[in-house]
Amino acid sequence: MATPDPDLLSTWQFQLPEHLIASRPSAARDDSRLMILERGRGTITDASIRDLPGLLNAGDLLVFNNTQVIPARLFGFREQTGGRWEGLYVELTEAGQWVLLCETRGRLQPGERILVVPADRWQSTDMGPETARRDCRLTLTLGERRTDGSWLAIPDDSRPVVQLLEENGSLPLPPYMKRRIADETDRERYQTTYASQPGAVAAPTAGLHFTQQLLQHCSDRGVERTELTLHVGPGTFRPVTAERLSEHVMHEEWCRLPESAVRAIRQKPPASRLVAVGTTSVRTLEAAAAATGNEFPVEWQGRTALFIRPGYKFQAVGGLLTNFHLPGSTLLALVAAFAGFDLVMDGYLRAIEKQYRFYSYGDAMLIL
Repeated sequence: MATPDPDLLSTWQFQLPEHLIASRPSAARDDSRLMILERGRGTITDASIRDLPGLLNAGDLLVFNNTQVIPARLFGFREQTGGRWEGLYVELTEAGQWVLLCETRGRLQPGERILVVPADRWQSTDMGPETARRDCRLTLTLGERRTDGSWLAIPDDSRPVVQLLEENGSLPLPPYMKRRIADETDRERYQTTYASQPGAVAAPTAGLHFTQQLLQHCSDRGVERTELTLHVGPGTFRPVTAERLSEHVMHEEWCRLPESAVRAIRQKPPASRLVAVGTTSVRTLEAAAAATGNEFPVEWQGRTALFIRPGYKFQAVGGLLTNFHLPGSTLLALVAAFAGFDLVMDGYLRAIEKQYRFYSYGDAMLIL
């Protein structure tokens, strides 16, 4: 049998039964199942996320992404046409403009004004253009449309972005959850317990499994922990459309390896492992290592478009905790680059057979 070509997108496709997509969280964060892949022995075993402390060694260093998901999903009406509008705040430019992804019927025009209304009111049957003018608490004036399809906009309120989003926005859920507006459960569960740095439009999902009790059990085991930041952007949901991964243009994300993490990495015993919690932690560590070379680890921050796929030589990471990812995704390619294509795909087939839950609210995989 011919060896699959890892550069072909078709190599990364598999059939995933829809009922295995976790659109709702489990009863508790640490109820999740855990699949263990051991690279050295090529073995696959099943466990629970609560078993994690016993699977790590004293001196191992868990690296968490402390980004906080912001209520970046906005709802409103076009002032001129009265049409419904949905937007996703992406980031703030140096000139103070908002970068937005917009959805509406018809063609938006530069100079248009968007009347933003509370998410719960937007869904009301009595909400329309006239009531929107009454209930509007934020108006956005569109500027130019950028080459990537996003829009620049200027709000009519000069208060900080996070404050305006808190008052007017909703947590942005992944498309496969099939609901526009986050509910009370989402507001609590689609956020890690240690999130502290606002800026992400999607959660670093491997971290969603951790309760304070689980973190304490890891600490009691002698497992150390540290934090870095990568603000997850909307590009994490964009599918690969090129026929070859080498032709895919990777999205950029801002990340930071702080001095506190540098100290923790330097103090780690030589024989212990640097275990990244999530692909975003991998991306930050490897981007920092690539940028600083032989000086790593040193404090570093910047934007990265690093695309980790088979053939990549890891410089920092020695272990990975991650969720199960979409077929044909760059995240799946990253995991296979770390663990090996055959072992990862065998793990995914096993996950489907054993009814593991996939994606953001799903189960986890530990690769050592």
